[in-house]
Amino acid sequence: MGDGPVSWLNSEAFTVFDQRIKWSDMIGNVIGLIALALGWRRSIWTWPAQFVSGLILFAAFSTAHFSGSAGKQVVVMLVAAWGFWQWNRGRGQAQDGSVAVRFATNSERALLVGAAAVGTLAVGGLFTLYPSLSWDAWPDAYIFVGTIVAMYAQARGMVEFWFAWLLVDLVGVPLNFANGFAFSGFVYVIYGALVLWGMRDWWLRSRDARPTLEGAPA
Repeated sequence: MGDGPVSWLNSEAFTVFDQRIKWSDMIGNVIGLIALALGWRRSIWTWPAQFVSGLILFAAFSTAHFSGSAGKQVVVMLVAAWGFWQWNRGRGQAQDGSVAVRFATNSERALLVGAAAVGTLAVGGLFTLYPSLSWDAWPDAYIFVGTIVAMYAQARGMVEFWFAWLLVDLVGVPLNFANGFAFSGFVYVIYGALVLWGMRDWWLRSRDARPTLEGAPA
């Protein structure tokens, strides 16, 4: 992506409620919404959509001195590639021929929570030691690590990935509004509604999962 496209992506698309909306912010998050909807439907195309969304949002955040969120998008793209591979392996495991979903085991939940806590402390500490990386260190670190945890759980077919996204949303909405990414803030509100619906769908489907698939990768 050359200077021309990057410059256009980060230009102002329009203004609404005194909030300037950037093209990159808008396009990246619309694709992110599509990715979330595809994840709800357990479509393998959720991962290519997340990859493209991450690529566009990286262009937005990397030019806004918001290193944590920009770095998050790099990780989003890497995890999206891994998630595509995981779901491609797991296709046909559910009774309807799609990817099987399940609740995490107690040890897996402890691992997710522990990784989120340790990761946030480590990344937040790094941002605090080097303020040039992020001027909003702890919320930035929280969203960075929370997104990784959520995507990992999604790739493994765990219902808990929806809970992780809700926790990210709680900080993501005010953080995006405060840092000039109004469209991201609006979209995070819509994310919240989609997450609740998706959580219900996966929750119900997990009750029909075959016991033999409890520990199988999704």
